[in-house]
Amino acid sequence: MTRRPLPWREAWERALYAEGGFFRTSRPAEHFRTSVHIPAFAGAIAEVVRRTGARQVVDLAAGGGELLTALQPLIDVELVGVELAARPADLPESIAWQPALPDHVDGLLIANEWLDNIPCDVVELDDEGVVREVLVDPVTGEETHGNAYDSAWLREWWPLVEPGDRAEVGETRDAAWADAVSRVTGTAIAIDYGHTRDDRPPFGSLRSYADGREVDVVPDGSRDVTAHVAVDSVAATTGATLIRQADALARLGLDGARPALELAHSDPGAYVRALSAAGEAGELMASGGLGDFWWLVTGTLDHGRLTP
Repeated sequence: MTRRPLPWREAWERALYAEGGFFRTSRPAEHFRTSVHIPAFAGAIAEVVRRTGARQVVDLAAGGGELLTALQPLIDVELVGVELAARPADLPESIAWQPALPDHVDGLLIANEWLDNIPCDVVELDDEGVVREVLVDPVTGEETHGNAYDSAWLREWWPLVEPGDRAEVGETRDAAWADAVSRVTGTAIAIDYGHTRDDRPPFGSLRSYADGREVDVVPDGSRDVTAHVAVDSVAATTGATLIRQADALARLGLDGARPALELAHSDPGAYVRALSAAGEAGELMASGGLGDFWWLVTGTLDHGRLTP
């Protein structure tokens, strides 16, 4: 049977979420490090829970349950992980685990690095000035042009100007997060790397990662497939407020400053603990790294607000 190229969105969906796909067979922590793998992040999310009075935390795309496991000793609320992969064997029994988002979330919904894995149509402006869908061979990653492509979203949010310009069409991300937010009574926070109208990547942002390093972008199920999120479009769709992670965490009390050296002499143990906490906060808030991630916040924080 002759293998045919597929639209990127279809190939991407199969690679990540079909039986045997990347997120059904792999724990993300085996391949890349995210905020949830840093203990101080759980402390910040626990503070969000306290400020909002949330009775439930639902972690969408929960990976190996790392965030929920870290939250468990910090807050006394219902914890629910949503993930296609099977329940981790080491997950505490008190944490619920399910393959789909519940119909209703009473409290806090958090989605850390979920939107970037929502598959999108990928398009490119050809030499004749026609926007065309990009097709991909799911085994080799070789790309070809498909049919002409028209999208109101593309015209509004990511117009292509020069031949070779590419875009990931964000309608699927907008719809996915709008559906998630519609289920929440309380606060919804999506956290991801992304761009706005003023800094779109001219050639798109498709990437793949495996075993802790960036690899060739091939939608064969052996690796992650990701693209940065058009966060301004998602925010407009859901009425979310955009804030950089560094600013959000600062408002939640994290501080990456080194402790005073005098503490090392008066209380060495406390100094070591404070130094470790500052190091974790520094990593989460680093410019050029995790600190530049966007938080899309929908709902209210009733005191000590995150948003301006």
